[in-house]
Amino acid sequence: MPNPVINLAGLGTYTPVEAIELASRAGVKKGNMRLDKIFLSSVSAGCLLSFGAAVSLSTTTAPWFQENAPGLIRTISALVFPLGLVLIVLTGAELFTGNNLFTTIAVLHGRLSLGRMLVHWVVCFLGNLAGSLFVMAIICGYGGVFDSPPYKALVIKFVTAKQVDPQWHQIFLRAIGCNWLVCLALYLGMQGKDLSSKIAGIWWPIFAFVAIGLDHVVANMFFIPLGIFLGTPNLTVGLYIWKGIIPAGIGNIIGGALFCAVYYYYMFIFQESDIPVDGAYYEDIVPPVPRHSRHGAMWPRPMAQANGQV
Repeated sequence: MPNPVINLAGLGTYTPVEAIELASRAGVKKGNMRLDKIFLSSVSAGCLLSFGAAVSLSTTTAPWFQENAPGLIRTISALVFPLGLVLIVLTGAELFTGNNLFTTIAVLHGRLSLGRMLVHWVVCFLGNLAGSLFVMAIICGYGGVFDSPPYKALVIKFVTAKQVDPQWHQIFLRAIGCNWLVCLALYLGMQGKDLSSKIAGIWWPIFAFVAIGLDHVVANMFFIPLGIFLGTPNLTVGLYIWKGIIPAGIGNIIGGALFCAVYYYYMFIFQESDIPVDGAYYEDIVPPVPRHSRHGAMWPRPMAQANGQV
């Protein structure tokens, strides 16, 4: 009896090769968005991720478990945190760490300029920060969400362990692993064609990074300022910038751009033939327009040019 042939398209999935092609196309679209739309979408992403972070903190507030089964309560908390990234993906919001994957692949593919990518990263980072601080200060801070003694004590303990106690290099290294997993979650999510497949692909890598306590620069935009707001000892804005934003940001970029974008570009795109998705090649959906608009923005190139073909 011949071996059965499984049609992945019938299972509602894209292949890994098709998914990385979709990631490249997404990077082109993201990199060429208007700056005001990038910023507003990034603010939304910061807000949505902060809601997930707040739920995670609330779930962790279990004093008995903290003393007797800290690994178990961290695991339970990690199971709910991914809702933030799921909301971001399903609403199309712009997350700085995720875009380290998408726009880097587009640049490597020759479809987006390095300058456009860097501008996108800066605007996206600032928008994520603004959204995170809004939810932290207005919704949770002045809203009194964590004012009750058990919640406040948990936040202070959590932030101290995450920001005050670790060394600079520890936060940096944990951030590499974190965005490696975050971008892997987005890559797996792109393989799904239906809602449930996307959510399943996203959920488990995010669960993993939270369960092992890695550092995500945008999630920390909620956690650490909340700790400052609630009066965590020895925690200042300067310390957060130097030992929080900088190492976590650099580490996240390396984790997403190098360990995911460069690796999967090399494996599936570099020196390979053009990749059709749903029967359409990149040059079929992007007309050959001038590479520079009247605003000086880099336009995407057709696939043939991107691969060095004439």
